Amino acid sequence: MSVQEAVLDGSDRAFHAGYLEMLGLVERLHRLLLDVIKDEFERLGIVEVNPVQGLLLFNIGENEVSAGELKSRGFYQGSNVSYNLKKLVEAGYMHHQRSDVDRRSVRVKLTEKGRRLRATIADLFARHAGLMHRRGMVDAAGLDQIAQGLRRTERFWMEQIRYIY
Repeated sequence: MSVQEAVLDGSDRAFHAGYLEMLGLVERLHRLLLDVIKDEFERLGIVEVNPVQGLLLFNIGENEVSAGELKSRGFYQGSNVSYNLKKLVEAGYMHHQRSDVDRRSVRVKLTEKGRRLRATIADLFARHAGLMHRRGMVDAAGLDQIAQGLRRTERFWMEQIRYIY
């Protein structure tokens, strides 16, 4: 008997199995999201931007942010945010400017070209949302429940990280 089997009773074991399934789904969904964006870019002949860069453009939107802010939000773990921002600036999708307050910090915002690509991604997401809704895959209440569960998981994980130190 493993340590986890010795510690977990029947209902805990079932919850543990569900938790592990959720972890796998979260990981796979993120990878699939990038694949969905990649497929849309290929369909449209967009080759100078990769899916992570597209997601960066989408999430930045009309905001002006620093690379540090994007990293601290944790959206782009496993990717080199500075490299991706540099490539987006070079390709004309973003403006960058040194912060007046902290000269070490660079602020970025979308150019018109970046806003057009962001709109392409927003259209993709709207199309998918419409298809899911029309097919009855999930309703608004179901989406709300999923989001609530994921937010609670996010809060729990953040607490666990904070209490390590």
